[in-house]
Amino acid sequence: MSTPLAEALADLAALEDPKARAVNERHGDAHGVNLSRMRALAKRIGTDPELAGELWASGDVAGQLLGILVMKPRALDASALDRMVRETLSAKAHDWLVAYIVKKSPLAEELRVRWLDDAGADARAAAWSLTSARVAKSPEGLDLDALLDRIERELAGAPAREQWAMNETLATIGIHHPAERDRAIAIGERLQVLADYPTPPNCTSPFAPLWIAEMVSRQG
Repeated sequence: MSTPLAEALADLAALEDPKARAVNERHGDAHGVNLSRMRALAKRIGTDPELAGELWASGDVAGQLLGILVMKPRALDASALDRMVRETLSAKAHDWLVAYIVKKSPLAEELRVRWLDDAGADARAAAWSLTSARVAKSPEGLDLDALLDRIERELAGAPAREQWAMNETLATIGIHHPAERDRAIAIGERLQVLADYPTPPNCTSPFAPLWIAEMVSRQG
């Protein structure tokens, strides 16, 4: 039996923490729920496609995140996934939707290709995230030189969410493909995208040349 929407939203509201909200809002997510507690709530609810759809449509930022955690990826068709990637209410919801739902869908490659040239920046950001996964795990059939050409042209001026995902693809090419590594590093050095990104101690910088160097050093 599906959990009622009102009950799920009330459970989320009960987890509201002003300190968590302050941290989350600094990262573009307007909710106050600790993500570990949200995951525990999702585990208690279990997979619930009906509730997931209601949470997604609720207009609540935390509700969308909980909805993703109780979705069934293979139950969603291309039309639903396309609509949802344009409806994300936060950066975290966009990240989770792509990582937990779209990447697990048999439609992932179809959507990746379609979204790469989409007019919407959120769809293009999803496409670049999917491209990063392919570059790392199944690069057969990808034209890495063409991807680097496009990144070199578009990275500096891309909208923030798309820029972040495109930069990930740049780094992933450099990390996993030695023949393209020097060019990937050179593009990053020239464009300086995320070079000044504040990175905590013991964390890897998202600046592509540093990211590539760090991950390659771990391979040895």
